Amino acid sequence: MKAVERRLLRMVPRRAMTVLGALALAQGVLLVVQADLLARAIAGLDAGWLVPLACVVAGRAALTWASGGIAARGGAAVKARLRAGLLRGGAGRDGGITGDGGAVGGAGARVTLLTRGLDAIDPFFTGYLPQLLVACLVPPLVLARLAVADWPSAVVVAVTVPLVPVFGALVGLRTAALTGRQWALLARLGGHFRDVLAGLSTLRSFGRAGHQSGVVRDLADEHRRASVRALKVAFLSSLVLELVCALSVAVVAVPVGLRLLNGDMPLVTGLLVLILVPEAYLPLRALGARFHASAEGVAAAEQAFEALDGEDAPERPEAGVVLPHRAPEIVLEDVTVRYPGAEHPALDRVSLRIAPGERVAVTGPSGAGKSTLLLVLAGLVAPESGRVLVNGVDLADLDVAAWRRGLGWVPQRPHLFAASIADNIALGSPDATRPQVEDAARAAAAEDFIHDLPGGYDTVLGERGTGLSAGQRQRLALARAYLTGAPLMLLDEPSARLDLRSENALVRAAGRLLEDRTALIVAHRPALVALADRVVRIENGRADTNLRKEVAA
Repeated sequence: MKAVERRLLRMVPRRAMTVLGALALAQGVLLVVQADLLARAIAGLDAGWLVPLACVVAGRAALTWASGGIAARGGAAVKARLRAGLLRGGAGRDGGITGDGGAVGGAGARVTLLTRGLDAIDPFFTGYLPQLLVACLVPPLVLARLAVADWPSAVVVAVTVPLVPVFGALVGLRTAALTGRQWALLARLGGHFRDVLAGLSTLRSFGRAGHQSGVVRDLADEHRRASVRALKVAFLSSLVLELVCALSVAVVAVPVGLRLLNGDMPLVTGLLVLILVPEAYLPLRALGARFHASAEGVAAAEQAFEALDGEDAPERPEAGVVLPHRAPEIVLEDVTVRYPGAEHPALDRVSLRIAPGERVAVTGPSGAGKSTLLLVLAGLVAPESGRVLVNGVDLADLDVAAWRRGLGWVPQRPHLFAASIADNIALGSPDATRPQVEDAARAAAAEDFIHDLPGGYDTVLGERGTGLSAGQRQRLALARAYLTGAPLMLLDEPSARLDLRSENALVRAAGRLLEDRTALIVAHRPALVALADRVVRIENGRADTNLRKEVAA
């Protein structure tokens, strides 16, 4: 059994595993009783055995149903835990969010894992887990009953039964490898398709939509071919296991038939042996089929565990130092950040001091580490080495919730929810009054276009702010940050993709937002750099703090 399968089994509640084991044992006992009753009814041509036989069959059906229900509930609990862990750890860590290209896995791949991937784990719990317990408990019970009835047949079964898992494992190793590749291709396809949809308007503007359609088609074909290869091996596994079991049953059945013809064995004993021998192999054959059905889910679970184990910023306890609500001093001492699987660090021994109330612009090429620097200050990415001091206190020792309440965050692509404009502005300040919301919108130069909307502040937006321009969405994000009153502001290229008119409005609003606050501004355009007191350039993860503002601009 693979490590990922053992880890999945450990996540099932102990009580559920105990109940499932008891049910599997009860099914084995009823199976032996059923075989005895059936053999007696046929040998004696006595219909009186049919009533208890029917009761035993109904009992086995009820146990199978109960086992499936308990396993399904246990699987649902495990999926809920995995989804919760991935959702807690996913914000700000996937490659589509950081902007530095260092994180492993894009948002599309994470969505595929959260939906199709975790749903594929169901067959592992509803099929493979109950069958695994049956395969462990039923063959020994059957073998014990055979030993009492006819020990030569029991010896043959004891010798041949181990061949089934051996051949199943040999084929299963190949199946696991092919299924892992199939799942990787599916995650790649889902991630790329999501990214294409997100940037479809840009692709159409540059006439590249047709090319990306071809890329998606090629990825889909590659996934289809991988799926067919996995199915071929799965069918081969069924053929191998059926052949081994058929030959093993024949090795027992032929001597039993000859002994019955010679009168060396009672009919009831011969019938009992012939009925029980296939049942000794059946759980193992069924286990092989259940294994192939659950292979995709196991591959997805392995990726989920890798994502959970590789999170850059594990949840820290909420209890910690709470700083006073004023503009902080930020000091970075030799901070190094390296994303899992990346050859080079995103930040390489960066040292920087930001005085209280100082506004620092961060420039540099795409992927240099600018967004990672903001994520470190937000507590979303933990440094591999070095430390971040806030008013002389290590960031790792701060109260996480209190620290993030003191942050104002304006990303490149702010997320606006399918709610009213007022609710979107008050997202980080749910207790804010309507006058406070309006003051924040006014400070962010958003009031004019809000009044032009049909419902004003009560206008309900589409998901991601559908219906607003990029500049309007950015100004709502500024209003949201302004309303928090946070003493530390982190701005991640808020003027990117804006026209000059929108940029001018946003820069004026940002100037009001940053008054009397410590700020770190990731910027490329000179208008936004002009708001800063000084400029820091980051390139290849290294920071140059000796730049004059006019040179950087």
